[in-house]
Amino acid sequence: MTKFHLDMRRVAAVLIGLVFFISGTLKLMDPVGTKLIVTEYFKFFHVGFLAPTAKVAGVVLSIVEAIAGTALIAGVYRRIYAWVASCLVAFFTLVTLVLWIGNPVMDCGCFGEAIHLSHAGSFIKNVVLLALCAFAFLPFRDFGKYRNHRLVAFWLEAATILVVCVYSLLYIPPMDFTPFDLSTRLAAAEEIPGSDVDEYVSTFVYEKNGQQGTFTLDNLPDSTWTFVCTETVQKRNNIVSDNFPELAFRNASGEYCDSMAAKELVMVVSVYDPGKMRAESWKKTSDVLSAASGAGFTPLLLLAAGDGTAPGLLPDGLSEAEKAPLLDNAYYCDYKTLISLNRSNGGAVYFNDGDLIEKWASRALPSAEKIRDISESDATDLSLTVSTKGRLFFQSFYLYSLIILAFV
Repeated sequence: MTKFHLDMRRVAAVLIGLVFFISGTLKLMDPVGTKLIVTEYFKFFHVGFLAPTAKVAGVVLSIVEAIAGTALIAGVYRRIYAWVASCLVAFFTLVTLVLWIGNPVMDCGCFGEAIHLSHAGSFIKNVVLLALCAFAFLPFRDFGKYRNHRLVAFWLEAATILVVCVYSLLYIPPMDFTPFDLSTRLAAAEEIPGSDVDEYVSTFVYEKNGQQGTFTLDNLPDSTWTFVCTETVQKRNNIVSDNFPELAFRNASGEYCDSMAAKELVMVVSVYDPGKMRAESWKKTSDVLSAASGAGFTPLLLLAAGDGTAPGLLPDGLSEAEKAPLLDNAYYCDYKTLISLNRSNGGAVYFNDGDLIEKWASRALPSAEKIRDISESDATDLSLTVSTKGRLFFQSFYLYSLIILAFV
């Protein structure tokens, strides 16, 4: 083969690697969302009995995708990962063809919750990848040699991927692509009669190269801009989104109480799988609800269970004092809403005037002191700080990966 042909094969392999790397890492950052996607696939192919393995299967497949993508970009272990990538693309092409023909009401999940493709779009994407694989790898020889330092880049990135995976398994995704992200405003907040919160919105003024720009919370600029100040202006002079997710929940009598989540200070603890909550987790939930109530919050315990079933869900090991905050603030919601609201079973969410400000995983619930500090903090400033941290983590990971794989 000529040098030009070998170089073009290398370019094609890198393109395949980029798709695999982005797809795998996006799914690894949201293992619970990946589990939901795999579960839908099991149901569609009538192997629902495999549902208990969905999370493990999804995480393993995502790791294989991410590592294969890393190897293809770095150009190491070329023969092995040429076979791995080709087999995966061929498998995905067959699966998406079946989905295109069957047209079920589900997302392909190729890039997790971050990017949504139609079944036809997903199939076409895989056909293009299949063609690139044929050009880049056939006849599975003459892949060329790589320099040993590329192995260092590969193993550094592989280790980073595993660290991100473990973090996401233990906590909530660093970047939220669900309907309830950190820029969310609840539908109930838009429906409050006589409320003036609908007429104004907080905006953020940033400066770059001597020019200022005004941005909303869900449209913040990159890190090259410098924050100047916060302004509150009328909504009609700003970008307005009509995509307000609905957090619908009921009391024990079956009456909807959505407006409670749109009050000024609201602390929600969501439990989408009460059966997997241990006694210690219920105790921590009770402590959070008590601390929130004492700090002036409206405490809400949202359970994915039948109306009025809270007493039967609590373990016997809890004292009456520990059960009281749980039972007094128990409301009932559907599973899909709660798992979208917070990926962590027993995690907490802070709302202020219907705006989602911050989330915590069940293993990192805020202390009583932290809750008091939050109640005394400006909600807009806190929201900006929290959302910026998530964006920086997300952007830093991909920037770090680019540097490692391109320059090391």
